[in-house]
Amino acid sequence: MNTIRQVPAKVLHRRSVHSLEAEREQFDRQQAASISKAINSQEVPVKEKHARRIILGTHHEKGAFTFWSYAIGLPLSSNSIMSWKFCHVLHKILRDGHPNVLHDFTRHKSNIHEMGNLWAHMHDRYGQLASVYVKLLNTKMDFHKKHSEFPSNLEVTDEALDKASGTDVNNIFQLTVEMFDYMDCELKVAESVFRSLDTSYAVSQTPSGQCRLAPLIQVIQDCSHLYHYTVKLMFKLHSCLPAETLQGHRDRFYDEFHSLKSFFSRSRDMLYFKRLIQIPKLPESPPNFLRASALAEHVKPVVIISDEVPTDDIEEPESLIEVSAAPVTESPNLVNVDIFDAAFGPPTNNSFEKDERNLQIDNLKKEVEMLRVELERVKSEAQKYIAQLKAQINGLETELEETRKLKQKALVDNEELRDELENLRKQKGDVDKTEFLLVESDKKVQANEQRYNKLKEKHSDLVNTHAELLRKSAETTKQLTVTQQTREEETRTKQELEFSMEEAKREAEMKLEDQTFTMEQLKREIEAKKEELATIQGSLRNSDQAGTEMNSRLRSLEAEKDNLRKTVAEKEAEAYTLKNTLQEREMAMHTEKDKACRELEELQGKFTEKANREQLLQQKLLDEQFHMVQGTVREAESIIQDAVAKVDDPLHIRCTSSPDYLINRAEAAMESVNLMQQGHSQYLTNMADASSLLQALTRFAHLAADAIVNGSATSHLAPTDQADRLTDGCRECGKESLRYLGDLKDKRSVSHADPASVRSAIQKILDLGQELRPKSIDVKQEELGDMVDKEMASTSTAIEDAVKRIEEMMKQARQGSSGIKLEVNERILNSCTSLMKAIRQLVMASTSLQKEIVESGRGAATTKEFYAKNSRWTEGLISASKAVGWGATQLVDSADKVVLKTGKYEELIVCSHEVAASTAQLVAASKVKADRSSRNLSRLQQASRHVNEMAANVVASTKSGQEQIKDKDTMDFSGISRIKLKKQEIETQVKVLELENKLEQERMKLGDLRKKHYELGGTNDEILEDKLPSKPEVSRKPPLSQKPNIPPKKDSQLNASDLAYVSHLRNSQ
Repeated sequence: MNTIRQVPAKVLHRRSVHSLEAEREQFDRQQAASISKAINSQEVPVKEKHARRIILGTHHEKGAFTFWSYAIGLPLSSNSIMSWKFCHVLHKILRDGHPNVLHDFTRHKSNIHEMGNLWAHMHDRYGQLASVYVKLLNTKMDFHKKHSEFPSNLEVTDEALDKASGTDVNNIFQLTVEMFDYMDCELKVAESVFRSLDTSYAVSQTPSGQCRLAPLIQVIQDCSHLYHYTVKLMFKLHSCLPAETLQGHRDRFYDEFHSLKSFFSRSRDMLYFKRLIQIPKLPESPPNFLRASALAEHVKPVVIISDEVPTDDIEEPESLIEVSAAPVTESPNLVNVDIFDAAFGPPTNNSFEKDERNLQIDNLKKEVEMLRVELERVKSEAQKYIAQLKAQINGLETELEETRKLKQKALVDNEELRDELENLRKQKGDVDKTEFLLVESDKKVQANEQRYNKLKEKHSDLVNTHAELLRKSAETTKQLTVTQQTREEETRTKQELEFSMEEAKREAEMKLEDQTFTMEQLKREIEAKKEELATIQGSLRNSDQAGTEMNSRLRSLEAEKDNLRKTVAEKEAEAYTLKNTLQEREMAMHTEKDKACRELEELQGKFTEKANREQLLQQKLLDEQFHMVQGTVREAESIIQDAVAKVDDPLHIRCTSSPDYLINRAEAAMESVNLMQQGHSQYLTNMADASSLLQALTRFAHLAADAIVNGSATSHLAPTDQADRLTDGCRECGKESLRYLGDLKDKRSVSHADPASVRSAIQKILDLGQELRPKSIDVKQEELGDMVDKEMASTSTAIEDAVKRIEEMMKQARQGSSGIKLEVNERILNSCTSLMKAIRQLVMASTSLQKEIVESGRGAATTKEFYAKNSRWTEGLISASKAVGWGATQLVDSADKVVLKTGKYEELIVCSHEVAASTAQLVAASKVKADRSSRNLSRLQQASRHVNEMAANVVASTKSGQEQIKDKDTMDFSGISRIKLKKQEIETQVKVLELENKLEQERMKLGDLRKKHYELGGTNDEILEDKLPSKPEVSRKPPLSQKPNIPPKKDSQLNASDLAYVSHLRNSQ
């Protein structure tokens, strides 16, 4: 029997090789499908599932070789949307792909760079976005190639950041500059996307808006990390270098901070981002790098990607490797062809079972490999979630540390308040003791007054004087402590105290002199008594008879003498006591004087310290006000620079404006210059208050930028010479404004900053706007009333003639044509008839409304006087009436040519649009002075809507008839060779290019015609009347202008020169 128990190793190896080739083929097929679905020309965002499969493919093959093998063949140079989505996929692969993709991308960097240069020179919205995105990708690849410590997703720890920056100041400085450049590229992409959204009016919920907004998710992720790293590096630089050296770094960081904050705020408000990503909120003000403790207040922004998957991405997941657990049986044909079976015969059942087991083992190994890949993916996602949670924990720990610091600060403040309260209590106790001593002193003084009755008046005067001095001293001390009087008041109080003390001394000396005088008087009385006694003794010797009497009298005199001696002794004791008291009081006064002097010196020190503090605060206030002025000037410079940049921005070429609106904006800017000059003078008078200057600067920046932008928009419709002068004037205005703002920003030049050159530049723009205004027809005001009635009557006549001509053409068409041609002609002529009837109803409603306006507004004046008084409105009404009549006539002529096969359907479509535009002009001219609640106004608006519907019906009938009549030519490719087919393709491409070139030339010619028509204005109407004698009542058509970039005025603000402009605006909308 030709059986074998074990399959040879060569056979198993051959089968395993076939299995790997099939797996590789399946992988390539899936990668190609994902790349083609992710990078296509549809204006929709890249689906997450396709990008995820491409990223998993890079991890599967540990590189991006397969991706680039398919990406090189994409037509990126011919489709801007595909280039934009290609850049988006590259960004996602760089962030989330295998680390080796950076080396693969670097090898194809030249191709990416060439694509960016190609789209940078083309005026395509997505092409411009793609060129900016390419610059970001090149910067990203250069940065990560140079700094391999940073992965492509920029997720590193603070320790790794410190290790990467090192300790060399030059390396830290250079790394910070490169991160600034990196951040600038990221913000430039975001700014370009938002600007393109503003230009195309796309919203975040439309596919076109989401196609542009989708790459900003990766930009937000990169910016959050770059912001955190730049803050860390800036603090590290400020710890090593002086603040003056890093002024440029700080200014650049502050600019990027404000741009990033604006970007995050705007993205946070969009519904598209709310369900996909959680955008962090930056602080209100940038970190203060001059204060090292501010690093603890910094919170790392964390971006959280939502787990929610869009509804269009939800489908049954597909495995990257097709795995089947069922056994695979080979067909008989393959068994017969197998060399092994041919040599040894067919296998037995046991060998077949072993083959099945081997296949099952291989399948299980594949499943294990898939599960291992899935496990790695889950681990990576878990690590991402862990990193996000760690970041949140770090943020919460930072907040907790900040709360602890605030708590510690509150405890310190509480202790300080307690110390102050204790000091106040001690001071209050000292005051109470002083008052108690004063009360005791008063009591002692009163006791002395009661004791010394004879010296009561003098002693009371002394006590009162002393009490008065104490009260004055207490009051002086209290006033100095509470109100901290000025140095002059303190000096004056000191002089008053000295004067009072001198006066008290003089009074005490006078009292001593009085007491001395009393003692001398008593001594003289004693001497007199002694003399009298001697006389009496002599008389006693002479007379014995009187001896007894004299003895008795002598005894009485001696007794009196003793009393007098006692009295003198008492007086001397009292004088001595009083002298001691005066000395004690004098010592107390000296002590109080010394205490008052010390307190005065302390108060003077406090006053000096307070004066120095107030001076520092005043200087700080002046610096803060000047910093506010500098910040406002920087914002104003950015506004002016943005406006000047729009002058040369190719995306701004399509924006247009009118000279009247330019004049309005220039006059407002001129007024803002005057206000800014007044605010500047007020600031120079009082540099502590810059509010008026800040308000004036803000108003001037916006109005000047508005004047520059509208001047550039007006130049797009002006003649070449005037457009060049107006553009140069706008650039000069921006240059002079920036020069003036630069003078305000410098302290040395802020005093002599002069806005005269800015005023002259704005005046130049104003003069050019006056020069570009359309010239109206010179008509006497007395003839305006007659012209209005005449034009309205001629318009009605022209419409009636048009209806009659259409009826005649209907008869001729029925006689001269049949079949489809007759059906098409009848449909077109019927729609034209309906349009003429609708226009006639609109003219009748306009006439009724006009009469109502005249009757309600003329008062006692006549109708002609009313028209003469409102001449500009009347001229607008006349111009609108002429436009309606001319449009109706042109529509009939075009319909006649189409019926006779001598005209074009496109001409009839254009005439329909012109009729709708002219009727809109008539409605706008009629409703300017109408009452909003007027019934005639409602009828007019309803008639206007009916005219628009009928005009749309004419266009639809014309296009439908054109499609029915034209022949469809199908190409016959039978019997044509590949060379001939290629030759015809080249010839067709040449013809397409010729037609495109001719189309571009015709568009430029149309633009020149519109500019010339806009310049001539109403003057051309009179010229057209001379050239068309058969239609004297009809003027040429009003100009068609592009959609302006400015908000339309209200009806109450419109003048005659704006009426035609508003009608075309509504028609274009």
